[in-house]
Amino acid sequence: MDTPIYDFAEKYSRSGTVRAHMPGHKGFALLGCEALDITEIMGADELYGAEGIIAQSERNASRLFGSQATFYSTEGSSQCIRAMLTLALYNKKNNDRPVILAARNAHKTFILAAAMLDIDIRWLWPEDESFSLCRCSISACNVAKALAAMPEKPLAIYITSPDYLGGMLDIASIADAAHSFGVPLLVDNAHGAYLRFMPKSLHPMDNGADACCDSAHKTLPVLTGGAYLHLSACAPKSFTENAASAMALFGSTSPSYIILESLDICNRELSEGLMEKLRLCALRIDALRKKLRDNGWIVEETDPLKLTVAASMCGWDGPELAEELRKHNIECEYADPDYAVLMLSPYNKETDFLRIEAAFSEMTVRKADQKPRMSFAPPKVACSLRRAVLADKETVAACDSLGRVLASPTVSCPPAVPVVVSGEVIDEAAIALFKLHGIERVEVVKQPLFPGNVF
Repeated sequence: MDTPIYDFAEKYSRSGTVRAHMPGHKGFALLGCEALDITEIMGADELYGAEGIIAQSERNASRLFGSQATFYSTEGSSQCIRAMLTLALYNKKNNDRPVILAARNAHKTFILAAAMLDIDIRWLWPEDESFSLCRCSISACNVAKALAAMPEKPLAIYITSPDYLGGMLDIASIADAAHSFGVPLLVDNAHGAYLRFMPKSLHPMDNGADACCDSAHKTLPVLTGGAYLHLSACAPKSFTENAASAMALFGSTSPSYIILESLDICNRELSEGLMEKLRLCALRIDALRKKLRDNGWIVEETDPLKLTVAASMCGWDGPELAEELRKHNIECEYADPDYAVLMLSPYNKETDFLRIEAAFSEMTVRKADQKPRMSFAPPKVACSLRRAVLADKETVAACDSLGRVLASPTVSCPPAVPVVVSGEVIDEAAIALFKLHGIERVEVVKQPLFPGNVF
């Protein structure tokens, strides 16, 4: 497969052209990649008005992913999430107040984008008894029930799959439920770009989603910030017509060509053997998963490239387990009080797998503490998302926030999934979860929000 963006930049780097344009390093090697770091010069095309080499490369990606259209992002899935919500809003065909139905484990980018676009959110809550900040198990049946109960037709259904713990939803069934009500399905597939290239595709584009975002950099050989917005053949026509402008609405006018080049080269990798490497990597991870289980560790069923250890069920705290792994020079992706998550790819060496196996063999599975199950009922809503996010705010200690209205989500990334959403009232259950997840300070709406404290 050709690599038009990289080829242009590489040829330009050897041309001896006087760089009387941005960027300021002029190709001088400080990091080593500067010679290929260009801007939108003649022939380099334009990301949000692509007609040349970028358009050609995006078409290559679209063929690989089986999408109707694929658009590059150099600002991660966050830019694509904002664009998806914008497209859903553009597709609105009635005068109802815009609302979207979403699984509760949504990334804070989704919440803030909804606030900026003045879209209300109706939440789908987990259907099982256990609560995890990252996980929201929902079924097509309950999605259909929620849609039937809504007085207004939502702009879209929005779900996250895989989630940060590697949990995967039945996208095909949920897509069928959404489409039976004439509602598009949007998927945050940030952790699952590689799923298209498994022996049987698990990618949203092959399972009925209308649009999805992939963080290419999370699981594919792409530099941090490289991502895709995919649109399927079943997506509303307005999605394809407006996608470029929706991406431009939230994107920098100075996109990174280094990131674009890495997305471009990834196309070639995917077409020349990476699929087989992914298959073998998934088998190697599965073997490692089995080895840990044989040694008494409880390892979750997840998407193929994650190794999610149920730390609390093994007598460990997730951050404590992560710290122990650091002693073996292993850095995991994410840890919370219940889990430690390791993300692997075909570019990990066999020695990496052996080191992980050895580290866990040196640690002892302990007797798990009998902790009370955390529960979290839907909080009271005091005002709209937008009103809370744009309100005058102050930062207070989380333990002193009882009864206050959350302004902006302050949860860090990972996992960037808020306990309480903007506009909701912080209750005792929320404060307990703040404490559990080490959230010490929160942004709340200053009181009174408006004269007379009327929300």
